[in-house]
Amino acid sequence: MKMICDFCYRHCNLAEGMKGWCRSRIASGGIIRDAAYGHLAAIADDPIEKKPLYHFLPGTRTLSIAMEGCSLDCDFCQNFHIAKGHHDNLEFHTPESIAGFAAENGYESISFTYTEPIVWQDYMLETAKEARKHSIKTVMVSNGTFSDEALDRILPAIDAYNIDLKGDAQFYSSVCHGSIEPVLDGIGRIVEYGSHLEVTTLVIEGIHTKTMISELGRRLRDMSVMVWHITPFYPMRRMAEMEATSRSFLMSMADEAMKTGIPHVYALDDSLKCPECGKRIRRQESNGICPECGTAIYGVWKIQDPTA
Repeated sequence: MKMICDFCYRHCNLAEGMKGWCRSRIASGGIIRDAAYGHLAAIADDPIEKKPLYHFLPGTRTLSIAMEGCSLDCDFCQNFHIAKGHHDNLEFHTPESIAGFAAENGYESISFTYTEPIVWQDYMLETAKEARKHSIKTVMVSNGTFSDEALDRILPAIDAYNIDLKGDAQFYSSVCHGSIEPVLDGIGRIVEYGSHLEVTTLVIEGIHTKTMISELGRRLRDMSVMVWHITPFYPMRRMAEMEATSRSFLMSMADEAMKTGIPHVYALDDSLKCPECGKRIRRQESNGICPECGTAIYGVWKIQDPTA
């Protein structure tokens, strides 16, 4: 008897002993489980801005964790050595131990990042549940290839997201070996749910164009996305022989992104500007209100006291 994995949009149909497309999920004993549940491929102390999240608890540290696995196979993947590595002898950590460590060391958030948390979402959700007991926020850095069923589980549990929107439909097919549609659907549902969201697009010279960025920006604007990061490509994996993104190309793509009307677009300049009057504001000191004109700035600027 075959079983369907509903963790990502691929909905792999697995017979006993088979692994899914991600190579992380396995049909075993009449259930589908993580092949390496709780064995972390990475654990690190990061600034929240590294995710990148510029409008969510700026200036704080986040405990970043990852298990192996991904639902895409991007030719330029920066973390393929852990996403696709399938290493042995990885250290095991329970959700309780991760949340407890974060609490003991003063982290204000835990980030599920580096690889693709969608394919290890059971561990992510159990860790998020434990984090909530300590009033610790949770962050999901994801390629956005959710299934509808996964979003039903994830949306109530995660506080903030950075979702990659990597390119147009052709780019997803030829470079990422996946589909753009679940990503756009996921972004739309996150916005509708009201969770904090920032979107990232890595641009590759000779592949991304102003037309592509303009079209992606229009779709993001129409979904009411407020923050868009345009980031540079560095030679990696199957694209190791290509040139890194130049500063001039990056800024030309960022300029095109700004024309779409999304309020906050970031590239090399990470300073916060009021979208109404243009005043520069220190993120760490912001309370979400422009001191010059009183405009509300999108974001989560302070940890909320649950007892208040």
